[in-house]
Amino acid sequence: MSDNINRSALFNASCFALITTAFTFAIRAGILDQLGENFSLTAEELGFINSMWFLGFPISMILGGIFYHKVGPANIMRIAFVAHTVGILMTIYAGGYTTLLISTLFIGFGNGCTEAACNPMIADMYTGVKMNKMLNRFHMWFPGGIVLGSLISKFMTDMSMGWEAQIWIMMIPTVIYAVLFFGKKFPRPQVQGSDSLLENVKAMFSPVFIFLFFCMALTAISEFGPQQWVGLIMGSSGASPMLILALTTGVMAVARFFAGPVVGKLGQTGVLLTGSILATIGIYLFSSVTGPLAYVAAVIFALGVGYFWPVMVGAVAQRVPLSGALGMSIIGGVGMFSTAIFQPIIGSWIDDANAVNAAQGLTGEALELAAGQDTLVKMLLFPGTLIILFTIFFFWQKSNKTRAQVSPAH
Repeated sequence: MSDNINRSALFNASCFALITTAFTFAIRAGILDQLGENFSLTAEELGFINSMWFLGFPISMILGGIFYHKVGPANIMRIAFVAHTVGILMTIYAGGYTTLLISTLFIGFGNGCTEAACNPMIADMYTGVKMNKMLNRFHMWFPGGIVLGSLISKFMTDMSMGWEAQIWIMMIPTVIYAVLFFGKKFPRPQVQGSDSLLENVKAMFSPVFIFLFFCMALTAISEFGPQQWVGLIMGSSGASPMLILALTTGVMAVARFFAGPVVGKLGQTGVLLTGSILATIGIYLFSSVTGPLAYVAAVIFALGVGYFWPVMVGAVAQRVPLSGALGMSIIGGVGMFSTAIFQPIIGSWIDDANAVNAAQGLTGEALELAAGQDTLVKMLLFPGTLIILFTIFFFWQKSNKTRAQVSPAH
């Protein structure tokens, strides 16, 4: 590793790239209802648009993980910049449903490239305790960026600024990370052994990895489902949807900062089981309370889902170590892919709930509130199933004396 590598600039650029990812999540959640009105889209169609964000992400993340050592982080981030820029501009000048699908896929692809390039790049720049510290600081900016993006979206919406102007905001961190990366020397990727890919694949056929693979599909949708639909579902609850999103991700950011001692105390299996219980309680409260109590529900929900992603990735690293970086990429990929699949399903639940409640004579905000609460009740299926699965996992792994020491991984 050469001494003339500007680690500070590369790290800061990585943080702005992750802020771009967070903005594309938060601001799109904030303008979802505006897109629906502007293009006369159903909730199911909005769900398919959302799903493109979560579909592009795992495709590029897994490809980037496989080819990182051959392509290098600089080229992957060049691809990320092109994908982000094309996606953002296509969204702003979208002519309809099909364009929005394609543009969102580009944005998701750029987000996955960011994860694929920056995680191993930061690991290559630092060692030991410093590496863990810097990786934690990097991953803080996903929930942190969602807080910032949510507040920006709320402010611009309150000021009657159109959705196009809000999309333009995404270009700010995009341009910043491109400028910071430009002309910089990147650390040389560490080349793995020639047989590592085969060992990785063989390890992923172990019972623990397969179990975690299916659990990840449910933990991801438990986290991202309610958050991505917060504008439509909570818009008539008497609480601000964007403030709920900002509060949720703010609590998640703080929770992930203290993930080390929490996981050290409860263990990975204990944290996952506790998280599934809190997430279930949080979503249930979302489905039954209105007004200020919705903010209490947001805190409980955030404490439940906040540890899901990092601890699931950490569980793979700790309990299936031979799966290596590829195993962690696959776990992250299946989380995003699962969320992509469920987005239109959630949208169809909203459409169905609207139809049922409208047939019962509800109109206006009463109709929207009832439809949103009915949809949230169905979302209880995700964390509710996890309570059962993680109870099994808790007793299954109880004989394992190794306690998980996890740093947040997303």
